[in-house]
Amino acid sequence: MFKRNSTAAPSPFSAPAVQAVERISSVLGPGLIWEGKISGAGGVRIEGTFEGQISLKGMLVVGESGRVTCENVRAAAVIIAGAVKGNIVTQKLEIRATGRVWGDVVTASFVTEDGAFLRGQMRMEDQVDLGLAPDTDPAPLPDS
Repeated sequence: MFKRNSTAAPSPFSAPAVQAVERISSVLGPGLIWEGKISGAGGVRIEGTFEGQISLKGMLVVGESGRVTCENVRAAAVIIAGAVKGNIVTQKLEIRATGRVWGDVVTASFVTEDGAFLRGQMRMEDQVDLGLAPDTDPAPLPDS
């Protein structure tokens, strides 16, 4: 009598599907300090301190204990609960209540929680070009 219909038709008012972003594949843990360049297709979570360049086709998460200093951060999606000093170019930016950003932002989607901090200019675009190089096959390893 009160059986659920498992094959219900989708509503014409359903929200459009959001493009999936790579999940987190690497973590810079708390207490670690890294200087250099992070680039690739996977997602990265930073809980320690990073200074350098970030160019990701995946997601960047800066945790509450994370501290990032970059001239430019480029990633498909960026979630900030820690501190970032540098400009950010991303399709989607989310600044959590504990998040702090000092720098200019170019994004297509922006979400913020009460208490979040942003000092810089924000520019919203319909589509953001991350300026990342296309995927290339890595060079084969030489035979030993």
